[in-house]
Amino acid sequence: MKKMLVAWLVSLLPAVVLAQESVQKPEVPVEKWTAKTILLIGAHADDDAMSHGTLAMLQAHGNQIYIVTLTTGNVGTQDPNLSRTQLAQIRREEELAALGELGIPGGHYINLGYDDGLLEFEDRKAVVENLVRSIRKIRPDILFAFDPGKRYQRWHKSDHRTAAYLAADAARAAMWRLLFEGQIIQEGLREYMIPEYLFYDSAKEDENTWVDISEFVEKRINAGAKYVSQFGPGWKSYKPNLSETELKQLKESVRESVRMKNGKPIEGFRYYKGLPDSIGK
Repeated sequence: MKKMLVAWLVSLLPAVVLAQESVQKPEVPVEKWTAKTILLIGAHADDDAMSHGTLAMLQAHGNQIYIVTLTTGNVGTQDPNLSRTQLAQIRREEELAALGELGIPGGHYINLGYDDGLLEFEDRKAVVENLVRSIRKIRPDILFAFDPGKRYQRWHKSDHRTAAYLAADAARAAMWRLLFEGQIIQEGLREYMIPEYLFYDSAKEDENTWVDISEFVEKRINAGAKYVSQFGPGWKSYKPNLSETELKQLKESVRESVRMKNGKPIEGFRYYKGLPDSIGK
């Protein structure tokens, strides 16, 4: 009898897992979100490019979007003639231009100023504290961030991997009143728990939400083409103004990066809802 009971319970496990998986999808499709506050945390200017179509759509639908970038991007070039200071300024200008294409106000862009390529070596407590401050100020309904992994650690290049875990750690810390309580006592902020998440750059098998960006593909392409220092000829030999041919080629390369699903252009995410403690489950 006991063996039969164990066998029956084991047989239910796939159904239980499937039921849990099915819960982790937005109750309201992303395409219908309105009046939400959205915060995206990335390592570099251009990390939000993986979500540009979705961000443009959400902005057009009356949501408030904020972008927090952890580093200045002051290392990411193969051009031997650019200094770190020059590149940091260029990448800021490119990011603001890209956000402008999406309709996101420049005042909603926050850069925390850490060095590119070295994020994992920064004072982790200080970085999390800065992110917690942004979370408690903005109080987002949705957090966009690199996917730290589901059931296993996702491999990302160094800054992306670090940003994934910093965002998850900050989301957890922000909800506890006695963590970074100086923000509450001295700055008048309040603890806050983010209710929903959209993780980008997920493993394909972990994605559970695909956003139709059919009406916003051109905005994604135009925004992506602003990152001249990162793509096309600007990567090895930066120049602020591309020729008409070079710009066309850059836009075509961005267009080729757009994913298709069932004949429609999409962006894929792992949606998660609930306490941040279970983000990786």
